[in-house]
Amino acid sequence: MAQVREVLRAHARRLLAKRNVVGVGLGYKVTHGVTTGELSLVISVARKVDIATLSPSDLVPQLLSGVKTDVVETGMFRAFRPGPRDQWRPVVPPGVSVGHYRTTTGTFGCLVRREGKTYMLSNNHILADTNNGHEGDPILQPGPVDGSTARDVVAYLAEYIPLDFGTAEPQCPIANWAAKLLNYVAGAFRSNHRLRAVKTTPGVNSVDAALASPVSPGLLSSEILSIGRPTGIGPASLGTHIQKMGRTTGHTRGTITQIDATVQIDYHGPTARFSGQLIAGPMSQPGDSGSAVLDANRRVVGLLFAGSDGATVINPIDDVLSALDVELVL
Repeated sequence: MAQVREVLRAHARRLLAKRNVVGVGLGYKVTHGVTTGELSLVISVARKVDIATLSPSDLVPQLLSGVKTDVVETGMFRAFRPGPRDQWRPVVPPGVSVGHYRTTTGTFGCLVRREGKTYMLSNNHILADTNNGHEGDPILQPGPVDGSTARDVVAYLAEYIPLDFGTAEPQCPIANWAAKLLNYVAGAFRSNHRLRAVKTTPGVNSVDAALASPVSPGLLSSEILSIGRPTGIGPASLGTHIQKMGRTTGHTRGTITQIDATVQIDYHGPTARFSGQLIAGPMSQPGDSGSAVLDANRRVVGLLFAGSDGATVINPIDDVLSALDVELVL
């Protein structure tokens, strides 16, 4: 072992200077897929190539100072960085896990701005707990299901576009009085059923969107993980090639297959109708909600908010920015 180590030290620098070599070390030689138990100099290469394409100076000798060599293809070594479900500090990029402190987890879509102040953009059901959030509620990174703690607050809920499920609490005193009266009568007859006054609403939505204010300036980045900085906003038409970076499925690509779609979205109980939506193929899973959707030129075209096993549903970005009165940060 000591002798082989000396050979390694003597030749390591020269071996690493050869084209395609990414590492050298000691290991047991493998022949025809079988580990032989014979110590050798293991030469890691980014890719095995035909020796005819290599210059003589880049060839790895079969024997160095009496020690056999073994060339193995490992690929290029790269430093690992946190994944989209991990904690990101000191800067939080779009494309990673975030969520309202008491709800599920989704994705930080992109950075937006209004009157000089920047905000995190994602969905109502991610940042605002599906209409149940209040201004100032903590937003965690990573989101709750990814192991965050109370120390992981990166933003506070600023505002959201309410989701319309077709009903709402009534403001009509006559309706409320009538419900109370009928419930009193039902109680007198020992009925277990009660009535509740409900206001009927249009029940049609255009966006599932919310904003959160960072806890400190500079904490949020505009550079989307694995994609880069957006170059602007753009339209989406049939056949537009798109991409997104999401908490669950990471960097995926797809194609717009429908425009101006009206869809029914199940919010794990209540159902909401959306009109004017974009639909793409299956490029997302739960947890990807809130992802910014970009075209091949890195122009943001939409905000991902729902999907199924066979399709992905996207709010057009113009509708999102208009509803919240914000602009994209490039």
